[in-house]
Amino acid sequence: MPDACFTYVLGSVKDGVGRTYVGWTNDLEKRLAAHNAGTGAKYTRGRQWVILHTEEFKNRSDAMSREWHLKRDRKFRKQLLEDFLKKDA
Repeated sequence: MPDACFTYVLGSVKDGVGRTYVGWTNDLEKRLAAHNAGTGAKYTRGRQWVILHTEEFKNRSDAMSREWHLKRDRKFRKQLLEDFLKKDA
């Protein structure tokens, strides 16, 4: 799918505090590298992030719409982070 876009949820734990970040991109690997290098969104700087969840869409509009909904679904993001922490423990 050449014009595929992705919505993603990142997770990070630093000093015992878990955080999530939701975004969209057309290149997941490059975007994760940017977040971890400190050149991504300001909110993600100073932390190491892992991908907790991804969804693929045919166009940018659908990906951005899903991003908007995921940003408002704190319960879903909290569950993703808890599942990650259990797996990592």
